[in-house]
Amino acid sequence: MNSFDNDFWEILDDLVNDSEIVIDRPKGTAHPRYPNFIYKVDYGYIKNTSSMDGAGIDVWVGSGKKQIDAIMCIVDFMKRDSEIKVLIGCTEEEKQLIYQTHNETQYMKGIMIRR
Repeated sequence: MNSFDNDFWEILDDLVNDSEIVIDRPKGTAHPRYPNFIYKVDYGYIKNTSSMDGAGIDVWVGSGKKQIDAIMCIVDFMKRDSEIKVLIGCTEEEKQLIYQTHNETQYMKGIMIRR
């Protein structure tokens, strides 16, 4: 299984390195539909990709070295969907903030898979 794990991270690296990252929700800004939710880490998407919701693959971009650290696998009961979020350059503190963000309500839960 380990070679498949490495292949997963390598192809994800290729996808990110060959794409533009768009930060449409910078750290400190409010969510467009939920103004009480403030982003604690830059959030955006990988341009010219698609995810389960039809939009680009979501990314969290931290303040560290710009390499893929982990992914979050999310189940959203309200939207009745699931998807991944790619963590790029996130410090341990940022990873914890992201993990907590995706687990703070009863309607969304996520697991983090570290590289």
